[in-house]
Formats: sequence, C-alpha cells, structure tokens
Amino acid sequence: MSAEIAGEKELNFGQTVDAVQAVTPLLVLQNENDQALVAVCPTLQGRVLTSTARGTQGRSYGWVNHDLIASKKHLEHFNPYGGEDRIWLGPEGGQYAIYFAPGTSFDLDNWYVPAPLDIEPFEVAEQSASHVRLTKKFRQVNYSGAEFEIGLNRVVRVLPAHQASSTLPAELLQGVSTVAFESHNVLTNLGTQPWTREGGLLSLWIIGQFNASPSATIVIPFHAGPEDKLGTPINTNYFAPLDEQRLRVFDGYACFKGDSGYRSKIGVNPHRVTGRLGSYDAEHNVLTMVEHSVNAPDAGYVNSEWQLQEHPYAGDVANCYNDGPRPDGTQLGAFYELESSSPAAALAPGATIEHTHRTLHFEGDKARLDAIARAAFGASLDEIASALPA
Repeated sequence: MSAEIAGEKELNFGQTVDAVQAVTPLLVLQNENDQALVAVCPTLQGRVLTSTARGTQGRSYGWVNHDLIASKKHLEHFNPYGGEDRIWLGPEGGQYAIYFAPGTSFDLDNWYVPAPLDIEPFEVAEQSASHVRLTKKFRQVNYSGAEFEIGLNRVVRVLPAHQASSTLPAELLQGVSTVAFESHNVLTNLGTQPWTREGGLLSLWIIGQFNASPSATIVIPFHAGPEDKLGTPINTNYFAPLDEQRLRVFDGYACFKGDSGYRSKIGVNPHRVTGRLGSYDAEHNVLTMVEHSVNAPDAGYVNSEWQLQEHPYAGDVANCYNDGPRPDGTQLGAFYELESSSPAAALAPGATIEHTHRTLHFEGDKARLDAIARAAFGASLDEIASALPA
C-alpha cells in the first residue's frame, strides 16, 4: 500500500473519538446497549464518522483520515475526512453535474466538491441519547447553469437491537455483537421555481467509507434475469477497467475487491437493485450490511458518469467504490465505499424527497455470521472470501 496514503492509524473506537474530539466536537450516540456506539460530527456535515459493536475498546469500523482532521487544513478539490455515512448530492458528472463548473472538462483537475457538502458545518436542530437531527441551507449552480435553493434535513439514529435490520428477522441477528444506525435524509426545494428535468435535477446520495484490507470483499446482490429486460447486472462504466482479479459476477450477486489497491467503481441499476449491499473482512471477522430505500425502477436516477450523457436520468441506485493510486502515485486513503441514492428530485417549491440509508456491522461466531450473509446476500462467507484472488 502506498506510503502516500494519509490518515491510516489503527485506533479503536474510544481512541478515534478522543483523537477527533481534540480537534472538533463529536456526538456519541447509543441505544439501550452501551456496547453499540456511533460517533456523529456536526462540523463535518453531520456525518457518522465511525461506530463500534463492542464498546469504547471495540473495533472502529469507519475509515477516518486522522491526519487531515488534525491538520485543520482545507484541501482544494475534496477533503476526504472519512466517515461511514455522509451526505452528498448527485449528479457528480454530466451536463447537470454540481461537481464541475459550466464549460469545464470532466477530469480531476476540474472536479470540486461543493463546500456545503465538504467543509461547512451542519446545524444541530435537536438531539437525544440515541439520535440527532441536523440541517443545512445553501444555493448551488449546476453545469448547465441552473440554480437551486437547497434545504437538507438529516436525522441520524442508533437502532435498538430488535429493530437493527429492516429486512432480516431479529432472531437471525441474536448471538452476535451488532451496531445498527441509519440516516434519514430529506431534500427540500427552498426556491420559488420548480426543479425540472430540462434544467437538471438533484438526488440525495449517501456514502459510507470503510477500512480497506487485503481480506475485505464487497458483495452486491442483484435481481437475476435477462439483460434485455433488466440491463447489465453490474455497471463498470466509471473509472478504470475491471477484470476477474477484482470483480466477479455470479448468479444473483457480485464480489468486488475492497483493498484500496486499484481505483475503480461499480453500480447497480434500478431494475437490478435489491436494497442491500455489504462487505466481509475475513481477517477481522467483520460482516457489514447496508440497507437503503428502493423506489420504482422507472423513478429516474441521476447519471454521475464523468461525460456529457445521452441518458442523464438512467443512473444507478447503489454504488461501490474502491480507492487506489492516482496517476501521480498519491491516493485519497485506504478505504472502500458503499453508496446509495434517491431518485432524481423533480420538486415544486417547498416539496421534498426522502432517502434512508442504514448501516449494520456484525462480529461474532462465524457460523452465525454465515447465516446472516446467506440471508442478506445469497452467498456464504466462504464463497465471498474466496471469490477473488488474494
């Protein structure tokens, strides 16, 4: 792994919280079990920075860029602070992009994350021991020159053990150490004009960054069926090409490397998406699952590919990203991402769209974790761990 990678420190949850709180405030949320802890950072857009299922001495699941946070510096294009659940807006690329100024080329030199989603704080509107609500208002212009007055409302909540999963039976999760949290995100048109497809639409986009490892494999279930009706199972038309050393597509699920050794991204379209994705770190025996909102396939999702697009509303619902070295040898960090998006939001003045993204981590007996993996992803732990070469 490149020595250029910043912020790579093996700290447990309590050490991570202490290190970050020395620089900026954190809110530590918990449910009825004091072992399930979630750290939220209001000054960093209300992101969930990290969590643990085993108390302050437990493993810290989120990737955290300690060096950048401690520096108190702002980088020009993007500040990769880390975090298991942060809010962005789509689209990233294309004629309706909000990460490229009008008329610029779609490359890293011209890619800028909007400041409200990158370095500006969110306001804490209310909080309790197990939840916090945060808000943000700002103005944004897209690549085509359309203007948006934006309101964001974000509730982060730690979930009680019996409600940890929205799709799996509670008894399946018994006997393992679990932390489960969700962000419920609301996007509002605060302007006086409607948002239209012709001018460009926005979407809620939730991104989780997790610690990369040579033993980490991302798993993405998808609805099986013919490509002429459902489209390709896995979209690889993002960054670098992928071969079977890094991506393998099976019947109903795919496995993707989470080793931060090669910069690449994949996606699942609205006809294929199941509302679940996750990963398994075989060395550390940690199983991760994300559950997210799923809408009708014809709802229309923004296309974030870095090019002018023939079909700007034929984007993916779920994405997975693996960081890796850039051409100059540097890279953002030793992380991979699990992401989900809402449909494109054609909102009248005052109207809203909502999106929920839930993250669960499990540690414990391998047989119990295996049962969860089979139910969630249609694959055993051994099938996931052996899918790709070490």
